[in-house]
Amino acid sequence: YGFINMCLKSLVVEKYGEETWEKLRLQAGVQDTFLTFEVYKDEITMQLIDKACKILGVPADMVLRQFGEYFFEFCKRSGYDHMLRTLGGNLYEFIENLDALHSYLSLSYQEMNAPSFRVEKNEDGSMHLHYYSDRRGLCHIVPGIIGAAALDFFNIDISMEIVNQTEEEERTGKKEHIVFLVTQNPVFSYKERKKISSSPQYFAASENQIKNQLNKEDLEKANTVRDRGSPVCPVKKSHWKTIRGIITLGKGKLLRGFDPVYPKSLWIDPKTFCNGLPFHMVFDKELRVKQAGVSIQKIVPGLQTMGICLDHYFSIIHPEVPFTISSIQKFINSQFVFQTRREMMPKSWRQRPMLELRGQMIWMEPLQCMLYLCSPLLRTLHELEERQMHIADIAPHDVTRDLILLNQQRLAEIELSNQLERKKEELRILSKHLEEEKKKTEALLYAMLPQHVANQLKEGKRVEAGEFRECTILFSDVVTFTNICAQCEPIQIVLMLNSMYLLFDRLTTVHDVYKVETIGDAYMVVGGVPVPVSSHAERVANFALGMIIAAKGVKNPVSGNPIQIRVGIHTGPVLAGVVGEKMPRYCLFGDTVNIASRMESHGVPSKIHLSSSAYQCLKYKNFEMTERGEIEVKGKGKMHTYFLVRNKTATENEIMGRP
Repeated sequence: YGFINMCLKSLVVEKYGEETWEKLRLQAGVQDTFLTFEVYKDEITMQLIDKACKILGVPADMVLRQFGEYFFEFCKRSGYDHMLRTLGGNLYEFIENLDALHSYLSLSYQEMNAPSFRVEKNEDGSMHLHYYSDRRGLCHIVPGIIGAAALDFFNIDISMEIVNQTEEEERTGKKEHIVFLVTQNPVFSYKERKKISSSPQYFAASENQIKNQLNKEDLEKANTVRDRGSPVCPVKKSHWKTIRGIITLGKGKLLRGFDPVYPKSLWIDPKTFCNGLPFHMVFDKELRVKQAGVSIQKIVPGLQTMGICLDHYFSIIHPEVPFTISSIQKFINSQFVFQTRREMMPKSWRQRPMLELRGQMIWMEPLQCMLYLCSPLLRTLHELEERQMHIADIAPHDVTRDLILLNQQRLAEIELSNQLERKKEELRILSKHLEEEKKKTEALLYAMLPQHVANQLKEGKRVEAGEFRECTILFSDVVTFTNICAQCEPIQIVLMLNSMYLLFDRLTTVHDVYKVETIGDAYMVVGGVPVPVSSHAERVANFALGMIIAAKGVKNPVSGNPIQIRVGIHTGPVLAGVVGEKMPRYCLFGDTVNIASRMESHGVPSKIHLSSSAYQCLKYKNFEMTERGEIEVKGKGKMHTYFLVRNKTATENEIMGRP
């Protein structure tokens, strides 16, 4: 279920960060989110675990153990804390009832294929935990989960080691059978540990052993506390099953233990018993039915013939063991689920879904027979109707009636939760796509206008024109562009300009200059606008050197030779602002723009033409420049100009922004 994968994602994000999860899921080839009640393939989880081991450089058993510990906490956070705490009063009872918990959860998670657990006590206080699973290689999750539960619920530190790992022979369905040796060490205070843990019967569970370990002083102390009205518990109750031996009740006498009282003869007749417990069966070692409740007889008419073999009419669904009395006795603490055999039902009933019964087995030693106390395993009213049954068929004292009705409501809530989860996921995906589109729109907007100007316009603010006391402006154009246009197809001109402008645009990013506009073959950039910087002249100069190099890689569609460009640069003050509303543009105004344009138009092919002000800015900045002398400039008269040759300290790769 998605719940498992959500837990795994949460673990990776919490412990190693969002980036690690993104890398992990991409390598595993899985989606980013999972729905709680959605069923996913096991391969997804296995892939995630496998890639986690490789990315984190951690062995699989450590990853699985950490996942087990985290899974326990994740379940608590997801609302299962109270349910888990009430499973048992000690670790043995907790593990013993895990299968019952899985059985309950299967009402909501109907496709759940949970592992199974069986626990055996040893004389030294340790336990053997048998773990059965259809899934191979996940056994190391178990020590993580059980260890975390033991520490949290029972305040005991445990160690678990694998003592046996086999292909299961007893069970017919599960593939992997792992046996863990569980040794537990209760966490006492220093005084209690010194007093008790030295005893060889440290983990003994009998009341006599506990009594021997507690000396006379302890009992007197217990009585003193009792007289004050406080509960007496020299040792922690959660660790010692037999603390009842020193709990004070009634008139102040210590309760040595509970001995039930039984009647000399059973005060109930067979008819009342079979009606009062309509779902029960008694069978002997040979599986011959000796007795059956009235409702089972109604559903399985063959049971009215006493002495028939039970395995002819039922198969065991859970636990998946052979239908023999020895197998049943071995798993007697488990819940048993029986299913009716279709071939043994009346022909008219064989189209119905087969009925499942769930209950407990009780071995009756004096009679050498097994009692199966059960109830129909039904999740919804629909399942009840499918089997032609009614609420009245279930005994009034049987909580199955309430369970069916409550689960009907629960399934409706799950479906609603599922729908909400799907909608939430759809909204998340839409939001993600919207964010991507927003980024594209912003990137396009920032390509047209400076970022701070674009942000002001988005917020509906008016953008005031700004004066920049010193900046450097560059103009460039293609030599003999008019002749090229006259001899080529329009598409060839477009392709040539596009390839050239792509190279120039990249250089604006490398040297951090602002591209103002392009008109035909003219390209205009500025340094020091819209963000004032002291190095504006050097940036534009390096950009210009890059333009000359880049232009050599663009072919003239007429001659096939590299194109030639003229570049002009001037430094001075400008006024900058946004013009227009329909297609707003960030424009520069002032005589500096005109002079920069004149530097370009009066330039020389494949040369970078500098005004005297631009030369003064670059004079002491490691640039090699040559004097051109005085020239007549249209509208400006005579001007002293220069040519930029190279950057003395930067390599061509650095100028072009190559690695």
